[in-house]
Amino acid sequence: LPVRAGSSLEPEERSMEPPAVPGEEEEGVEVPLTVAPGPVGCQLFGYVGIEAVLDQMKIKTMKTGFEFNIMVVGQSGLGKSTMVNTLFKSKVSRKSSQPGQEERIPKTVQLQSITHVIEEKGVKMKLTVTDTPGFGDQINNENCWDPIIKYINEQYERYLREEILITRKRKIPDTRVHGCVYFVPPTGHWLRPLDLEFMQRLSKIVNVVPVIAKADTLTLEERAEFKQRIQEDLKTHAISVYPQEDFDQDPEDRALNDRIREKIPFAVVGADQEHQVNGKRVLGRKTKWGIIEVENPAHCEFPLLRDLLIRSHLQDLKDITHNVHYESYRVRRLNESNRPG
Repeated sequence: LPVRAGSSLEPEERSMEPPAVPGEEEEGVEVPLTVAPGPVGCQLFGYVGIEAVLDQMKIKTMKTGFEFNIMVVGQSGLGKSTMVNTLFKSKVSRKSSQPGQEERIPKTVQLQSITHVIEEKGVKMKLTVTDTPGFGDQINNENCWDPIIKYINEQYERYLREEILITRKRKIPDTRVHGCVYFVPPTGHWLRPLDLEFMQRLSKIVNVVPVIAKADTLTLEERAEFKQRIQEDLKTHAISVYPQEDFDQDPEDRALNDRIREKIPFAVVGADQEHQVNGKRVLGRKTKWGIIEVENPAHCEFPLLRDLLIRSHLQDLKDITHNVHYESYRVRRLNESNRPG
């Protein structure tokens, strides 16, 4: 009797490879391969040099440099230009008027951008400071935030147009506003309707960092009480200022940002003149009672603002701008362009 293949009389021979399906090779269909999962932490038997990628990234960044764009918003006379000069320890922001000249308040909000390339220890940074003279200086300040919102969205639009080109630049120029420092007048009371309306609108499209300007006009008790009232106002009106709780990536970030959120808004004092204190040259403001040292945490919270904007969260400001604020603008614009009619 003929014996059929696969019957009980014939010994079974199983192949380790999956059976070939006729016609697959001709059609070019690939057979999926299953890969066995390996250990998560693989033990290396010697030095490979993976950590050298950090040095490569550092060298590349130092060659190309990077961009940082900051906007300062507040009424005239709150020390915005002085604060920016204090932050970067250079004359990166010009005063609106020279000594001896009468300062004219513009009738509408005008935006002025100044760009500098500053270098420290071989690292180059293209810094753009955008000032908003005329904001909050009128009797009727209705919709005075519209030019600021328009400017921020224009920078998003400019970046989007470069990004969707068929032939794109190797490095798209980044003029997007990475952080907006909002100067609250040191009234010692609650936030004004203008302050609440501005931060409600702007916190949705840019990273807003509120600060109490000219905090040396308040006593320590008044400063603490004013700060608590501002925190209550922000919580009551659901205003999410930077650093936002929704964007904390891990428990370490949350713990660090929680400590920062407890201190916001920072009570800051700006100064661009040096004074002699205990044999050292320090930045500060000279009064009849002594010298207010800008970089002394016991005198003001300027060091906290500097660390947040430059030393600890500068890259995070840029990442949130790109991945959250710009992304939401990009999605909205592309949906509008794809909408029929």
